[in-house]
Amino acid sequence: MDTVLRPALFVAGALVVTLIAGGVVDLLLRRADARHPETPLWGLLRRCRVPFQVVLCTSLLRGSHRQAGILPEHAFGIGRFLTLVLIASTAWLAVRIATAAVDSTYARYASVTQDDARVRRVRTQVTLIQRVVTAVVIVVAAAAMLLTFPPMRAVGASMLASAGVLGIVAGIAAQSSLGNLFAGLQIAFGDTVRIGDTVVVDKEWGKVEEITLTFLTVRTWDERRITMPVSYFTSKPYENWSRGGAQMTGTVYWHVDHSAPVDLMRAQLQTILNDIPEWDGRGSSLVVTDTTPHTVEVRAVVTAKDADDVWTVRCAVRERLIAWLVAHHPYALPRVATSEAAPRPQA
Repeated sequence: MDTVLRPALFVAGALVVTLIAGGVVDLLLRRADARHPETPLWGLLRRCRVPFQVVLCTSLLRGSHRQAGILPEHAFGIGRFLTLVLIASTAWLAVRIATAAVDSTYARYASVTQDDARVRRVRTQVTLIQRVVTAVVIVVAAAAMLLTFPPMRAVGASMLASAGVLGIVAGIAAQSSLGNLFAGLQIAFGDTVRIGDTVVVDKEWGKVEEITLTFLTVRTWDERRITMPVSYFTSKPYENWSRGGAQMTGTVYWHVDHSAPVDLMRAQLQTILNDIPEWDGRGSSLVVTDTTPHTVEVRAVVTAKDADDVWTVRCAVRERLIAWLVAHHPYALPRVATSEAAPRPQA
C-alpha cells in the first residue's frame, strides 16, 4: 500500500504547491498591472503562468522522484524524462518572458510616438529581435536536451574536432539561407522596408504584411499574398511609397476634343475634390499636357494621405469629371471626324 500511497502523496503535493504558487504569482502580477497602467508588461507576464507552473512542478518531481519511490525500477528513465521536460518548459518560459518584454516595449513606444513611420520601423525591429531570441532559445534548449544523452556527448566531441571542415561545408551549402538571414537583419536595422510600408515589386503593389528572418510577405490590393526572400530587397531595386512618409500624389488623364473648356474643367475639378473625403487638400492642378490631331490630353494632379486613398481619389475624379462633361459639355468629348477631305488642287 505504501508503494502506491507515498508516490501519490508526493505527486499530489507537487501539484498543490504548483497551483498555489501559480495563483499567487498571477495575483501579484494582476495587482502590479492595476498599479501601473502606463505599461502592459505585468499584464503580458500573466501569459507565463502555465509554463511557470510546468517548470515548478517538473522541478519538484525531478528533485524528489527517487525519495517518493515513483516507479523505482524505472528511476533513471523517469529522471531523464523529467529533465527533458524541465529543459523544454524552461525554454517555453524564457520565450514567453522575452515576448512579453518585447511586446511591452513596442506598445509603450507606439503609445507615445505620433510618427507612424517610426512606429512601423520599431515594430519591424522588435518582431525580428523576438524571432531571433526565440530561435536562439530553441537551439540552446535542443542542444541541452541532446547533451543529456551520453552517446551524444561523444558525437559532440568528434563534431568539434572537425568543426572547421563542417563549417566550410555548411557555409557553402547554406549560402542562400545565410544570405537571407543577414538580409533580414539588414532590413530590420537598416530601415529600408518596414511592416506596413506600401511597396511595388515585380509590377505588383501592396503592403508589407510580415517580415521574418528569411522571407517577406506583401499583401496586394486584391488580397493576394506575394512571398519572397528578404534578400530580394537588398539586391534588387523596388519602389517604397511609404519611405519618408505615406503621403501620395496621383495623376488622372483624359482625352478630350480641342474645343473642351479647360478653365471650366479646372474649376469643376476643385468642386469635385471638395466633395471627396479621401482628398487631403495638399494640392491639385489640371493642365493640358499633350495634343494629337484629334484630341487634347488633359492631366489632373491630386493628393492623399496614402496609396489607398490616392487610388480612391483618382477613380472618383475620373468618373465624376467624365459624367460632368457628358451632362454639360458633350461637345468636349473626343469624336472621329467623318467629313470628306478637301479635293487636291489642280496643278
